[in-house]
Amino acid sequence: MSKTKIITFYLPQYHPIAENDQWWGKGFTDWQNVAKAKPRYKGHYQPQIPSELGFYDLRNEETRIAQADLAKEYGIYGFCYYHYWFNGKMLLERPFNEVLESKKPDFPFCLCWANENWSRRWDGKDSEILMEQNYNDYKTDEHINWLINAFNDSRYIKINNKPLFLIYNATGIPGLKKIIDDWRRLADQHGLDGLYLSSVKSIHNKLSDQDAINMGFDSVVEFIPSSEFIIPRKFWGLPKYYFNKIFNKKKKKTKLDKLIKTKPLT
Repeated sequence: MSKTKIITFYLPQYHPIAENDQWWGKGFTDWQNVAKAKPRYKGHYQPQIPSELGFYDLRNEETRIAQADLAKEYGIYGFCYYHYWFNGKMLLERPFNEVLESKKPDFPFCLCWANENWSRRWDGKDSEILMEQNYNDYKTDEHINWLINAFNDSRYIKINNKPLFLIYNATGIPGLKKIIDDWRRLADQHGLDGLYLSSVKSIHNKLSDQDAINMGFDSVVEFIPSSEFIIPRKFWGLPKYYFNKIFNKKKKKTKLDKLIKTKPLT
């Protein structure tokens, strides 16, 4: 019986980029969201301020090495980096690109294509798309050609000698079965033994386990929170939720966005 290996999802949001400066303000990272978190119920410990590594910046190589050392200490086998690809345009790519180029840290990794639109969900403006995932212009060969550099790295996690590649929202990709076939064909052309593809059971992905296998995936990965484990809102919180949702829509329609603060939906 093989030993279970734990792979953690790795969010590369913790460093500033030009796009986030434009969309959210100069120097924005997810640390701002972490620090302003508030308790939602009695005994809820928020905000959870980072301890060992502090409010780190992922542009720093020493930070990335320290993360891997800490992960090893607690029995983590590898990192699964979120990979943001918008028809050749990448976001938050610097930390992983530097890991790839520098060969540090010496720690196993794989990639998960976080194929979601970027929108203003955080401030209630769900309909405002900041970066769209446009599959009409998706070029399979261009994407695989970039991924091959990662797949060929000696640290890349493989199953049966096949690079492990995760898709966050399989439902969102039209014509996915053909794309999967093309990925596998191109992987063969690049001399790989194939690809080991896994569908992430995210809240956005509506494929059942069997549907994912029929589509061409090799496995599915549980993801919390997922659509199967949604915790229902407390009954007395619903009126506030719907009031704030309606309020935000009216505010946007009357173009008072800059004058009136958006109501949180939680």
